[in-house]
Amino acid sequence: MKEGTFVVTEADEASAVLRDAEDRQIHTLAENPGLETGDVLEGAIEAEPPMEVVWSVVETERQYSVSVSESPEPPTQRARETAAAQDVGEVSRHERAGTGEVHVLTVPEDGTDAAVADILDDEGTVERAARLGVERVEVRAEGGVVSVRYLP
Repeated sequence: MKEGTFVVTEADEASAVLRDAEDRQIHTLAENPGLETGDVLEGAIEAEPPMEVVWSVVETERQYSVSVSESPEPPTQRARETAAAQDVGEVSRHERAGTGEVHVLTVPEDGTDAAVADILDDEGTVERAARLGVERVEVRAEGGVVSVRYLP
């Protein structure tokens, strides 16, 4: 049995494919217990005998989806100050009050829109949210500063 947080990378009526949010191992489920692509499952899975190449969900603690969106709001003052204090290409992380984190990226000014698009399309964004146990990711940006807010 394996306990953890899993992101559903593919799903149809018959089966689903999970990626462990911690070790990134892939697990194919023998049956789909109602999961959809992009869902997050916190629980336990178990390999099915005799060959143990497919898995079954044996315990579900929590199942949810992660919303990833671009906000029209600019980065906070703290995010702008953090970005100004670091070189282009650097990332800083700080905890939020309560649950979650904020990641501040300093990017070339003319690359801000491309950086936002990459973050919105990256499966890793959802995996990080799953590891943090949050259901919402908000991306804020303005000229050379991108703030990724992982929110409950």
